[in-house]
Amino acid sequence: MMQIAQYISSRMYVKKRRRSGLRRGFLTCIIGEIDKSRCVNYFSTVPKEKNFVSAVIYVHNAEEQIEAFLKMIIDVLDTNFEHSEIICVNDFSTDRSIEKIREMSLLNQNMCISVVHMSYFHGLELAMNAGVDLAIGDFVFEFDSTILDYDSTVIMEIYKHSLKGFDIVSASPDKKEKWSSRLFYSIFNIFSDSFYAHGVQRKHISRTDGHSTRKYSLRKNTARMNTERFRILSRRVINRIGSMHKAVPYRKAVYFHCGLQTDNIKYKAESNITNHTDKKEKDYRWMLAVDTLILFTQLGYKISLAMTLTMMLISVFMIIYSVVVYITADPITGWTTTILFLSVAFLGLFGILTIIIKYLQILVDMVFKRKHYCFDSIEKLTI
Repeated sequence: MMQIAQYISSRMYVKKRRRSGLRRGFLTCIIGEIDKSRCVNYFSTVPKEKNFVSAVIYVHNAEEQIEAFLKMIIDVLDTNFEHSEIICVNDFSTDRSIEKIREMSLLNQNMCISVVHMSYFHGLELAMNAGVDLAIGDFVFEFDSTILDYDSTVIMEIYKHSLKGFDIVSASPDKKEKWSSRLFYSIFNIFSDSFYAHGVQRKHISRTDGHSTRKYSLRKNTARMNTERFRILSRRVINRIGSMHKAVPYRKAVYFHCGLQTDNIKYKAESNITNHTDKKEKDYRWMLAVDTLILFTQLGYKISLAMTLTMMLISVFMIIYSVVVYITADPITGWTTTILFLSVAFLGLFGILTIIIKYLQILVDMVFKRKHYCFDSIEKLTI
């Protein structure tokens, strides 16, 4: 028994010395009392994330920013993840963007870097859809531009936040948006489905099953659409979007209506960073904004309905006016009959148009918005 006790105490002493040695090694690395190689060996023992991560980057005439941007992405992924990949989507760039990407890939042979060359200019949405379709990661980063107005730590902050139960986490600059962006997102948030745009407050519910009490939380999406630099998606989001839509005309709106948990994080943006876009890309963004408001909001339907109801009221007024003129005055022969016929005909026509508009709105909802049902989680009550 004495030998066993001595053996146990000796093992505990060795473990204690090892822990104290690790602490001393960490402190000496910080204050610079040991050489750099030992510091590198010490920090290389820090475990990396096991999840496979894909980074999809949109590239269109971005030769001025792509080198620094890609270097930062490679450094973050290589430092924090065991397995990762980078997919650059070349949306028919006419500058030296692809040459710079090739140069960066030669300097980073341990990182899997791919380039998707689009046959012609597709625009941000279709190009990013092509990149996401090729991504195989458990989590996928979507970088809609190569604007680098945030610190590299923001990327890992977004990733860590997604592990708290959010399937979609986006990063937005904490600065004033352009007037066009403010106008678009204001209209979208007002006329989109209020369940998603305005959200529902969190409710804590207790349920008693026999002798045990279970507490769980109901959370609904409280995020609102705004300008985003990048976002992270879980594989569950990508699978659900693929089953919901044959085509994704505007990813942010589809993510907004998919029914999964979404959150947005603001970061302090650098003020001296500017975004350079060519005329082709600007025209594309304007057309995309118009199409999005028509497909994913009630704006088009409400405008059409208001015009139709207005014309119906005018038709009813003309019917009443023609009857009053016929009774109180002596109109020309056939005038009252003609006005009554035209007024009733237009009334019926606008009534039919109202039904057609509503029917088209239902078709748009079925095709572009979401499934007939959607859920964000499943609670298992019995085992």
